[in-house]
Amino acid sequence: MNPHSRMGNASLMVAAQRAFRRVAALVLLCAIGLAPTAKAVDIESWETEQGMRVLFAPAPTLPMLDIRLTFDAGAAREGDRNGLARLTSNALTHGTAEIDADALAEGFERVGAQFSTSSARDMGIVSLRTLTEPDWMEQAVELLTAVLAAPAFPEHDLARERRQMLQALQRERQEPGSVASRRFYQLMYDDHPYGNVPSGNEDTIPGLTRAEVETFFREYYTAGNAVLALTGAISREAAEALADRIGKALPEGGRAPALPPVPRLEGPVAERIAFPSEQAHIFIGVPVLRRDDPDYYALTVGNHAFGGGSFISRLFREVRTARGLAYSVYSSVQPMAAEGPFLIGMQTGTDQVDEALEVLRNELRRLHQDGLEPDELEASRANLTGGFPLRLASNSDIVQHLGMMGFYDLPLDFLAGHNDRIDAVNAEQVHAVIQRRIDPDALVTVVVGGDG
Repeated sequence: MNPHSRMGNASLMVAAQRAFRRVAALVLLCAIGLAPTAKAVDIESWETEQGMRVLFAPAPTLPMLDIRLTFDAGAAREGDRNGLARLTSNALTHGTAEIDADALAEGFERVGAQFSTSSARDMGIVSLRTLTEPDWMEQAVELLTAVLAAPAFPEHDLARERRQMLQALQRERQEPGSVASRRFYQLMYDDHPYGNVPSGNEDTIPGLTRAEVETFFREYYTAGNAVLALTGAISREAAEALADRIGKALPEGGRAPALPPVPRLEGPVAERIAFPSEQAHIFIGVPVLRRDDPDYYALTVGNHAFGGGSFISRLFREVRTARGLAYSVYSSVQPMAAEGPFLIGMQTGTDQVDEALEVLRNELRRLHQDGLEPDELEASRANLTGGFPLRLASNSDIVQHLGMMGFYDLPLDFLAGHNDRIDAVNAEQVHAVIQRRIDPDALVTVVVGGDG
């Protein structure tokens, strides 16, 4: 046999083995990431020398580690440069001066790790999932800290990112639900920082500069403005060493100042927007709740009975089952660092909008006036407590909860005490919080669809 052929075959075999190892690692990561939690989550917490808060939940049964960094770096921090937070978050995947975007992605893939970034109104998030095989984990963490220490923000990558953000906005403009959601938040929050849409807008995105991205990163992606959540098969000692390493990689800086409270609505705000669609999208709501507010549990129980509990909810019965006005209708409470919204959403035929609005408003007034029926309260509590373990069914679920708890300064027993606190809610508490927080005559209403 030709020796060059033998060498070529050997190279192919090595490449195949490497490819198999990468695929196997990714399959294993996905599989074990969905493995159920066998017991209650034990949470440990401390602060690094750099001022970064750490929440750690050991999970020794699975050979993996989930890392989640949550920064107070969402759209609420970008001022009049709407889209800057999203652009900065996306640009962290572009690598460093020594490691470009392709090399960074290949580096994580080579060791079977998953790296991602995202941003919302409150926060910017950097996530890494890696197997705990020492060499692979070391390479994954080395890439992560390199990006955190010195992101390059190459101009050609930023230009591509801006184009993609503008293309995403064009797609949003073609979806009535996206149009309704964007306008709903703008009307509800007006000049408050929450009025900034995380996806940005067409007027500002083209003018966002590399210097602005770099400044935003240096100001908000700091150790003192971060919460590090860790869960996986590492020891407390290893978790402390990892946290110290990540904290040292980040820029120095303290926590961002608190957001201003959201002004209370003094009366109704309504807008109808014409859109060539068969279905009209309806959003109704009002700012109600901070994430650390003690009214969270009573309002959660009340909302679940009203429209958050799908088939057991009052809105499902009255709007869909009794009147057939919508295939789906729901309500939600979305607490944030400042007052997040209570929201009712539904889709209905464009010829049924007025009837649908009347039913939704009447049901909300009835809830405000009379509160919950005893069977509604019991079903809501049982559904919330019975479903809560499923929200902690994987390491990825746990690390998301840890990040949320640290970001909003929730107590370490938030998960362990959740069901007891839900069970302790009574009908009088629910009625009181609904009357105090939700005024049926001071709501934002947006309808998109039909002739407007």
